[in-house]
Amino acid sequence: MSVPFPPVEPPPTDWALGHLRPSDDEDLVAAGADLEPGTVLAAYRAGLFPMGLGDHGARPIGWWSPEPRGVLVPADFRERRSLKKARARFEIRVDTAFVDVMRRCADPEREGRWITAEVIAAYTELHRLGWAHSVETWLDDELVGGLYGIAVGGLFAGESMFHSARDASKVALAALVDIVSADGDGRRLIDVQWATEHLGRLGVVEWPRERYLAALGEALQAPQVRFGD
Repeated sequence: MSVPFPPVEPPPTDWALGHLRPSDDEDLVAAGADLEPGTVLAAYRAGLFPMGLGDHGARPIGWWSPEPRGVLVPADFRERRSLKKARARFEIRVDTAFVDVMRRCADPEREGRWITAEVIAAYTELHRLGWAHSVETWLDDELVGGLYGIAVGGLFAGESMFHSARDASKVALAALVDIVSADGDGRRLIDVQWATEHLGRLGVVEWPRERYLAALGEALQAPQVRFGD
């Protein structure tokens, strides 16, 4: 599938997600609405992202704004020597296997899975419009790792990643950092939603929600991140 650039703006949402205000101690902001492209984009622009509240991500749709927020500033990415060596083992491709990456991230054997068929369909449509992207690691012409997310202005909102070969997801993240930071614009951000110890070793930090929302406003003013040629 050829991914358009610049992305195609979908019809606006009927839902006033930008007016929602999270409480101080809750990550979940609201429930309901839909996964139409205009709704999902409005959510990311307001600092929210969707994740179902039912079993394994089923409806109702929850709209989340974590406190604190996991953030990777591209300039702060920590690429250790072992990761630099690992990069040489893999081929990086962008947007060549978007649906396959999502399906691998949605593997029913994964603990805490939340990516439903409805989510795959929604993000595939955003991919068709040029907003959703995959960064993939390939080994001997086999897809062995990758990540996907939404790019809006200078924000890349990471949704999920997977690997079936050692270091494959970390290499995909390193490639993502290269893409996001290619023009040197210091307003660019990678949102990882919730920080983990593993991500912390790569440079991910936790920001208070208000700091994230302020930085988000700046990131959205940056030129659209470009994936591919």
